[in-house]
Amino acid sequence: MNIFKVKINFEEAGHESVELPIAEGESVLDVCLENGIELQHNCGGVCGCSTCHIYVNKGGDNVQEISDKEEDFIDRAVNPRITSRLGCQCVMIDGDIEVTLPDQSQFLGH
Repeated sequence: MNIFKVKINFEEAGHESVELPIAEGESVLDVCLENGIELQHNCGGVCGCSTCHIYVNKGGDNVQEISDKEEDFIDRAVNPRITSRLGCQCVMIDGDIEVTLPDQSQFLGH
């Protein structure tokens, strides 16, 4: 199993960026939860909502491709961008990634 790095930036004030190991096959949501980083996930991380919405700054080619279902939920997220993904669907396949977590102090979709 390969181990890569995920750099996590935060829009929410008072949080500094962190760099953590992420294993091949592991999602960004998994790494956040394992390290006490708050990332909402109302559906339990099964691509059934938009609350784990994140922005992929670098390394988007290093995660599994976006599905039609994920795209539908991203359309429901607050402030989606071209680089938007769901943390539960950002599963590592090769290389490092850098993401930004939107402000978690507000509700992030439905």
